[in-house]
Amino acid sequence: MRKPYVLLLSLLCLLGLPAGTAHAADNGSWSVYPVASKIAARPYFALSAEPGQTLTDQVAVQNRTGRPLTFRLYAADAYNTARDGGFAVRTVRERMRGVGAWAKPAKPRITVPGHRTVTVPFTLHVPDGAEPGDHPGAIVALDERIDPGSGRLALGVQRAVGARVYLRVGGPTLPALSVEHVHISHHQPLIPGLGDSTATVSYTLRNTGNVTLGPEVELKARGLFGRTLLHRDLTRVPAELLPGQRVRLTETWRGAPQFDRADVTLTASAPGTRQSAGASFLALPWLLVALVFAAGALTGALLVRARRVRARRSAPARPSPPGRTTPSRPRSSPSARP
Repeated sequence: MRKPYVLLLSLLCLLGLPAGTAHAADNGSWSVYPVASKIAARPYFALSAEPGQTLTDQVAVQNRTGRPLTFRLYAADAYNTARDGGFAVRTVRERMRGVGAWAKPAKPRITVPGHRTVTVPFTLHVPDGAEPGDHPGAIVALDERIDPGSGRLALGVQRAVGARVYLRVGGPTLPALSVEHVHISHHQPLIPGLGDSTATVSYTLRNTGNVTLGPEVELKARGLFGRTLLHRDLTRVPAELLPGQRVRLTETWRGAPQFDRADVTLTASAPGTRQSAGASFLALPWLLVALVFAAGALTGALLVRARRVRARRSAPARPSPPGRTTPSRPRSSPSARP
């Protein structure tokens, strides 16, 4: 029987390290990086242009293996992944709107001999109607070979490496963040004190401006009478939130209150912008509340019944109605007969 085969197009884009770290994007087999002099190495492309302007640059693809490798070169738009907000790029089959549509490598395919490097020029034409602000993307080297998987269901995997492109189009810039859809799920033991209480805070962080932001998020929780229950700076936040992108994030609060009302506030900030949103939850030992409610309902029912019994006993006896007498017919005398 023939083994079923599925192509898993996994674009493993190792797009370099955060800004300021001078290392090429590398997956161990090949690396992709901007061409630069040894004096001024570039870990990524940092470009600026006006609408209608055309830029030229060069990208280097280095083969770290001992055999020739063939790659497809293409430009791609970047986005934030929904899972953790990481930097990712579109696949070659997806529609491009920014750098992916504007940049064109001089060669769509190249073969790099073992332990050699090939340099490829590319042009980037910014259209006249391009929106001002940041347009992130990448120049990607895709290995079109499919690595077969193993097992009953084989998975074919394609790998790719890309060098980041940070393009800023001239014009007014607007940094803007928003915190949306804050939701809190609270879990606590049925009996207070017998277990830990945990709250999960979910929220959406959105870049509503036109520049890339490095957001910072602060979480505060206050209880009754303004008591501070929690105050922390969140660490599971994207290092770069690209323009127009949104990510759904969660934060776990261990040791949440078990008997209180908590007002939770999330404040996101970046240079030039600051935004807050919040939600509340009521922490109660629900089993104890249910038992108290049931006991109260039972007590109320017993009191009503006892009151009715007392009312019946204290009511005066009602006299019985007099019996009705049947009228007797008078008997006629014989003399009265004709």
